[in-house]
Amino acid sequence: MRTTQLGPGRFQMTQEVVCDECPNVKLVNEERTLEVEIEPGVRDGMEYPFIGEGEPHVDGEPGDLRFRIKVVKHPIFERRGDDLYTNVTISLVESLVGFEMDITHLDGHKVHISRDKITRPGAKLWKKGEGLPNFDNNNIKGSLIITFDVDFPKEQLTEEAREGIKQLLKQGSVQKVYNGLQGY
Repeated sequence: MRTTQLGPGRFQMTQEVVCDECPNVKLVNEERTLEVEIEPGVRDGMEYPFIGEGEPHVDGEPGDLRFRIKVVKHPIFERRGDDLYTNVTISLVESLVGFEMDITHLDGHKVHISRDKITRPGAKLWKKGEGLPNFDNNNIKGSLIITFDVDFPKEQLTEEAREGIKQLLKQGSVQKVYNGLQGY
């Protein structure tokens, strides 16, 4: 049995000669199109069975055909359960004064994000209900978790620019040395 994918969720099966040594077996080449509807929230490794649609066994009874789902990595989103994760890079100015932007979701709709406060590198924003639908209950959706990266200037600041930033922010040095173990 040879299976050819014709498009998303559409496959063509062609039966080929199984055994030349069985004189009483009549083989018929038959083409059939099977449609597989991939439901929202389907998990990696899930199977869609087609009972009796597989290659025949030695006794002539047809076997079952199973389509196993392999979730392909997405260049922007990473799936963990029903949650989607992504990173967004913002400028240093945006990290200090705030910003607004839209993220294009997997299905094409826009997810609006806005911040009007300081956004530190590594800060996370959770958008509940913007993840993937739960496979068992499509009324429940995961979250979209956005981690922010801050793009710092690449070139060195002039002495004048440094002094200007110090005056603008009017903040003294608050250097701390710690081991990150939080007292343990």
